[in-house]
Amino acid sequence: MARIIYQKYQNTNRDNGGFGKWYARVKTIETLNTRKLAQHISEHGSIYTPDVVYGVLEKFRSCLVEMLTESKRVKIEGLGTFYSTMECKGAASEDKFNIGENILGVHMRFLPETAQEMNLSSREFLKKCSFIDAKELLGGKDEEPEEPGNGD
Repeated sequence: MARIIYQKYQNTNRDNGGFGKWYARVKTIETLNTRKLAQHISEHGSIYTPDVVYGVLEKFRSCLVEMLTESKRVKIEGLGTFYSTMECKGAASEDKFNIGENILGVHMRFLPETAQEMNLSSREFLKKCSFIDAKELLGGKDEEPEEPGNGD
């Protein structure tokens, strides 16, 4: 059975309310690029070769970006919805709002499917997971913890 590998770390930020407490984060062991994901998909009893799957994934990526930049949401049933948000700096008045100065960024966001039969919300996703401490895999030896955000 697949398990999520986690690594424990202590909060060392003195300005944070959780200073000194211990937490866990996902320990990423590999990042699959599009080619590796296509290979993996094709190995799951697919009639499609890795190159065909890769082509579909690449087309999905380019079309997803196209749709998001046209102010559309993209819902993949059973997975979730991709959508865009803006990061903005406020303007003193509507007529002083300037796209070049006030829009700081546009972000691609993802909202997991929450329909009962395919629920991928964080609480339901948690129920599908089992866990193993990275330290156990290393035979009890400590490893340098990842920087926050690298395995989340």
